[in-house]
Amino acid sequence: MNKQFTPLEFEKSIYQIEDKIEELKKLSSETGINLDDQVKLLTNQAFEFKKQLYSSLTPSQKLQIARHAKRPTFLDYVSLITTDWMELHGDRAGTDDRAIIGGVAQIDGKSVMLIGTQKGRTTKENIEYNFGMPQPEGYRKALRLFYHADRFNLPIITLIDTPGAYPGIKAEQTGQGTAIAVNLREMAKLETPIVTVILGEGCSGGALGLAVSNRVYMFEHSLYTVISPEGCASILWRSADMANTAAESLKITSDDLLQMEIIDGIIKEPLGGAHYDWDFAATELKNTVLESIDQMSGMSGTAIKSDRHEKFRRMGVFVE
Repeated sequence: MNKQFTPLEFEKSIYQIEDKIEELKKLSSETGINLDDQVKLLTNQAFEFKKQLYSSLTPSQKLQIARHAKRPTFLDYVSLITTDWMELHGDRAGTDDRAIIGGVAQIDGKSVMLIGTQKGRTTKENIEYNFGMPQPEGYRKALRLFYHADRFNLPIITLIDTPGAYPGIKAEQTGQGTAIAVNLREMAKLETPIVTVILGEGCSGGALGLAVSNRVYMFEHSLYTVISPEGCASILWRSADMANTAAESLKITSDDLLQMEIIDGIIKEPLGGAHYDWDFAATELKNTVLESIDQMSGMSGTAIKSDRHEKFRRMGVFVE
């Protein structure tokens, strides 16, 4: 377990085992006593324990990993998987919302339009990116880039990590609901392939405004939900203390959403979460989006649009 991270509450037992391993190694070094067998035994036990732990996480535990401060952000992935990145700014109405960032780039020689929500790590960055909560102008900027990609036949990749669209009064006054609704409508009309990946949080219409896509994937420990568990709990039970119960009921995990056929696949994370090995996570992300784009490369614009329509029509179907 990487000691540069403060352990989450459910990870502390792993740290205790690994602390014991370090103590044995130190004792062996200081006394000259061969403790290799004991170290090997504990190391194997720690590895098996981690595998078991991370394969059976509760929704609330996955939520903690999805929100980890060291989890790779949109711009981190841009630097890891693209070349010739060129950011495109502004909504052409005088504003440039930094919570949504987009631009053209190449991934393994393939030109794409990359658009995503961006969170910060420091106080300064969080203020700049508004904690990953887009304003209406952010969605209008994204729409401008959608049109640009459609005009030049560029596949669109959207990477999402947001607690939701900004709920402030100014955002409502400047058309938050309308901006998201227009994106939903216009994304459905585009004739270029769209691939969406949920990096961490994918909450509410704030996420869906970038996710009317042909293919939607989630990282293993990400979440995709109509409302945050805390928001749901405060509405239904009038108490955020019920967030764990809400997380269970909302079916927010990648496994739940794949089973319900809301998403098309799950992107594997390194043991412990994407923050433990950015390169591993980036490689898995790149391979997934390129494979999806290749699958649609021979389709006509009309077929791509129809494929997207059919995907969303299949959602919510039930049999009495």
